[in-house]
Formats: sequence, structure tokens, C-alpha cells
Amino acid sequence: MKRELALQQLEKLKKHLTNLRLAAEGWNSPWQSLISIMLSARTRDEVTIIVCEKLFEKYKTSKELSNAKIGEIENIIRPVNYYKTKSKNVLECAKILFKTYTGNPPVDFDKLIELPGVGRKTANVFLSEMGKDAIGVDTHVSQLAQKLKWTKNTKPEKIEEDLKKLFPKNKWIEINETLVLFGRSHRGKKQDEVLRLAALIK
Repeated sequence: MKRELALQQLEKLKKHLTNLRLAAEGWNSPWQSLISIMLSARTRDEVTIIVCEKLFEKYKTSKELSNAKIGEIENIIRPVNYYKTKSKNVLECAKILFKTYTGNPPVDFDKLIELPGVGRKTANVFLSEMGKDAIGVDTHVSQLAQKLKWTKNTKPEKIEEDLKKLFPKNKWIEINETLVLFGRSHRGKKQDEVLRLAALIK
């Protein structure tokens, strides 16, 4: 795959997006963005956003969240998948954010992945949301990158490596957002139909 073709494909994808909000977007504070990204794993963004609105209405700062009872968090985030595990991670993460980072997450990959519940994808999506050059590889990115022949790999870390080699650094920030929005805008068979009509796959 040549870089020029991949860039053309990325621009074509942008023309087929609908105006949807991503879980990472639209929050007042970086800590809220991070928590929302954590909760969005294996859960649709539209569900995550509603849950997070309730969570952040009750706990307005990471300090307040760090003092919450685990049962209260569980009750609020119950609609997301793996809510019990995520509740523990959210509480522990909030405690560290408040005690170590004065309330907001570090904008540093190595420090982010030390936080409970923050893996490579979550860290990269957060960094991208903060305006840093990063590529978060989730299910949408993985599937579409393979369909578009941007990668032959199936492991997220390998896909991330391939995409970083294929695209110039100033485009990394666009990849997750574009592919996730496209994936959410067009699901299942409809997605393949749109890709074919746009001459992006055969």
C-alpha cells in the first residue's frame, strides 16, 4: 500500500461520516475524557456517553470520584459491559489522578498505561483527544484497516505500527476518529456497500 493511496482513501472516508459524538469528546475536563474512554471499551459510544453524563453529574471532580463508594459507581455505570471490573478501575484511577497528578491525567503514554484500566488503545485515544500524535486501535480501526489493506496484521500493536509507517505523523490524530465514526455510521453489510460504492474495496 502506497502512502498517497492511503491518504486518498482516508479523505474519501471522511465524506461518508454522519455527525455522531464519540465517547472521548465534549467533556469539560481531561479526566472525564479518560474515564469515558475507559468505559467505552466493548460498549457503544452512545451508551457510554449517557452513563458518563450521569457519572459526572454526581461526581464533578476526580477528587469527588476518588471518594465514591464502589457500589454507587456500579449502579451508575451498570449499562456498560464489564461494569464491575470497570467500576474498580475507575475508582482506583480517580484516586491516583487526584493524589499523583492533581486531578488530571498525565499526557504521557508510559504514565497513562500505568493507570488502572488504561491499556494501549485507551492511552492512545486519550492522547489523540489531547491533540497529540497517536493512533488508538480499537475494533473499528482494526477491521477497517484490514479491509482497506492498510495492514495484514490482526494484533492491535502490529496494526498500530503499520499505520504509523503508512501515514505521515500529522495524520495519525485523524485515523481513529475517522474510522470509528465511519464504523458507527455504517454497520454490517451497509458498511461494505458504502466502501464498494466509494471504490475503496472490491
